Amino acid sequence: MSDTVLIPGGRDVRATLDTAASDAPHADAEDTPHADAEDAPHADAVVVACPPHPQQRGHRGDERLTAVSDALTDRGIDCLRFDYGDWDEGYGESTDADAAVGWALDRYGRVGLFGFSFGGTVALVAAASRPGLAAVCALAPTARLNPDVDAVAALGEVVDRGVPVRVVYATRDSTADWEPVIERAEALGVETVAFESDHFFVGRAARVGETVAEFLAPRLRE
Repeated sequence: MSDTVLIPGGRDVRATLDTAASDAPHADAEDTPHADAEDAPHADAVVVACPPHPQQRGHRGDERLTAVSDALTDRGIDCLRFDYGDWDEGYGESTDADAAVGWALDRYGRVGLFGFSFGGTVALVAAASRPGLAAVCALAPTARLNPDVDAVAALGEVVDRGVPVRVVYATRDSTADWEPVIERAEALGVETVAFESDHFFVGRAARVGETVAEFLAPRLRE
């Protein structure tokens, strides 16, 4: 089941909340019908999913995000996929991710964060400044969006917070500047997973979803 959510804040941020089936493992849903997503039955854990670059048609319906959501809801975990507000060179987009995480933390016992490409960098940067996250997974993040939105620097801060991190990347990726992120991750002892693929993981979306969910799900149940 999916519902549309408006994320509070100064920017127009809209999201889709995919809720786990009531018979999925560890789902904590009630049988009582509810009028809207604010009061809808949901699991006690959720992953906020950050989409790729909005100026390159990135949006919350991206197939990598929906594959991750499908794999999570199959495991009894909800997924909040959101769209960024108006383009703001990575600054407002990072604020949007933080606002979505705040919405989730107000409603769930445990919250994880995921992002793909531009969204992977946004996820790492948001995780570096937001306490209370259970785990973070970035898929094909680029090293930097602007001088202040820097995934390489953010990784160290996330690790310092004690938040489990996994970075998934494609060895044939010629789109994102991913090498500095992986070098930093390996230096910090952060778990990395390589796919023999291009940046878009063509034909591999379902496997990507499983790889992300198999990392996040156990940490959201602890």
